Amino acid sequence: MSKPVCIVRMNEAKIYEQALARAGLADKFEVHCLTLDQPITDALAARTEVLLGWQPASYLSNMPRLRWVQAMTAGVEAWLACPDLRTNVALCCARGTHRISMPENILGALFHLTKPYMQCALDQRDSRWTKRQSIPLAGKTLGILGLGAIGQELARKADALEMRVIGTKRQPQSLAHVAKVYPQEATDEVLGAADFVLLLLPSTPDTENFIDARRLRAMQPTAWLLNFARGALIVDVDLIAAVQSKTIAGAVLDVFREEPLPATHPFWQTEGIRVLPHIGGGHPERSLAVAEIFVENARRFLAGEPLNAVVDRAQGY
Repeated sequence: MSKPVCIVRMNEAKIYEQALARAGLADKFEVHCLTLDQPITDALAARTEVLLGWQPASYLSNMPRLRWVQAMTAGVEAWLACPDLRTNVALCCARGTHRISMPENILGALFHLTKPYMQCALDQRDSRWTKRQSIPLAGKTLGILGLGAIGQELARKADALEMRVIGTKRQPQSLAHVAKVYPQEATDEVLGAADFVLLLLPSTPDTENFIDARRLRAMQPTAWLLNFARGALIVDVDLIAAVQSKTIAGAVLDVFREEPLPATHPFWQTEGIRVLPHIGGGHPERSLAVAEIFVENARRFLAGEPLNAVVDRAQGY
């Protein structure tokens, strides 16, 4: 019986081949490791049943035997938008690989907004002693729009800092460390009560342009907006206008509609908007975490068992 043909298409492909070997599965697949600049031949594409990669491309139209795609990221909007990805192909995401790094970076952003360490570093550069005060996070309300795995982990950490956490969830239910969980229809209640509004929503047709002028007006004028999800959630011009008019205090943005963010984009020069270069989820061990997901799914694939982190195409995540 022939082995399933598996293409691992990324510049760190060997990490995934080695993970298969450690799990005793390397000899169960015919593995082809390709860097992103290497083409997939038509002959190889025609035999491929498993694909691990960053982004879809036209080669998908040449893969009639493809049965499973393992995406490298938690967000899969590019895959879902690809017309060559057949509906009978299982699409799995890398859900869970940001559970630790993302909350830590979001907490870092909260400390950045409330503690004067950046200003102190600039003072030291100029040998200047300036007394400054920090603003306590304890007692502040953190509103999380999208209480998934990352949001719930962040809630646990924020609760330890004595913050009050509220938020929305598609299917509301009681959650540990969250004072109140609202349905998405009650988003405005979260916006009006939060000192910090955090976006962790997936990118879907329903969430595109979710934060517009009306929702920004629902926020407190002293509140900050943080986006660590997807750039398309925000109407850029509405956010700039809201910050400039002091409708809200400001924003910390880690994701954008176009990345890298063009040097001409007004976000760079808008006072009150802090630009981060998409640092939220990345960490040195992330490839190993994705490899664990891939290997477990590879075992399930061979055994004919349901795969983990399968994307619900109707919901978009």
